[in-house]
Amino acid sequence: MIDEDEKFMRYALAEAQAALAEDEIPIGAVIVCNGRVIGRGHNLTERLCDVTAHAEMQAITAAADTLGGKYLTDCTLYVTVEPCLMCAGAIGWSQISRIVYGAEDDKRGYHIYTPQRQPFHPKATVCAGVLRDECAALIKNFFADKRK
Repeated sequence: MIDEDEKFMRYALAEAQAALAEDEIPIGAVIVCNGRVIGRGHNLTERLCDVTAHAEMQAITAAADTLGGKYLTDCTLYVTVEPCLMCAGAIGWSQISRIVYGAEDDKRGYHIYTPQRQPFHPKATVCAGVLRDECAALIKNFFADKRK
């Protein structure tokens, strides 16, 4: 499973790179079902002037469109940074079975607001830290460049 998680996290990192190329906060996400990417997204908050246009939201919308329904059971979300509380709620409502993320977000990550339990579907599992260093470096470098 580790090799597969790293493979799909690299797809999410490619989405994050696409966000970076558009001067968006470089976070990327892909949703996988039966070994196939069915949804992908990256932050589009600046381009769309929409604070809800996070990578996870874009990927959920694309995956639901691909499957033709709003529930994404038996799917795995790969996202480069820990979901925020808004995205965690959407992930829960979509019933995604597995959430895999790279870097923790100690400022806005869902764990800050839900320390006792996860906000996802009760049967969902979470795997944190896949390609953590690469995911974290992308974000850190983006904000360091902004502060120059």
